[in-house]
Amino acid sequence: MTRALLHPAAKVVLFLLCLGPLAWLVYGAVANQLGANPAEALIRRLGDWTLRGLWLTLTITPLRELTGLAALARFRRMLGVFTFSYATLHLLAYGWLDQGLDLGVIAADIAKRPFILMGFTAWALMLPLAATSFNKAIKALGAKRWQALHKAIYAIAVIALMHFIWMRAGKNNFAEPAVYGVILAALLGWRLWKRLRRK
Repeated sequence: MTRALLHPAAKVVLFLLCLGPLAWLVYGAVANQLGANPAEALIRRLGDWTLRGLWLTLTITPLRELTGLAALARFRRMLGVFTFSYATLHLLAYGWLDQGLDLGVIAADIAKRPFILMGFTAWALMLPLAATSFNKAIKALGAKRWQALHKAIYAIAVIALMHFIWMRAGKNNFAEPAVYGVILAALLGWRLWKRLRRK
């Protein structure tokens, strides 16, 4: 398994897998297969893939430690960058398809609706992580400061989950947010357990 994970083609496969949902959404939009409200479908599905990417990124470290497959760490950065890309597309789709790129209306909507505010906050916190996701940034910041900055991913995950819960609250549909919540609780619980063990 380690040999397969270290193979140069492994990153190519992951890249194509990460690109797959976007390709499918583009095809669905062009082929008019996104349902009665394609704009809403596009915005929500981009948001869904942002959450999935974020949760997968968070899973890399515990999975690496539990399986002993240290090579899994080489995929974390790509997953993180793709997650930010989907988050940015989610934000752009909302701003363009839902608000017509009217910055005044968008700002008012962010201030008015808590779930929009949470979503924008999560994206804004992801921005410095994405901007420092390359080797030169690690050297410039220093490993310790870079690691401290990137621990913000846990706060981002909590805020993103709040965004999702509040968005679904309008339709009293909490089943899917509950699943994401349980997974996040397990990931945060694992991290807390590791910290307590070190003490």
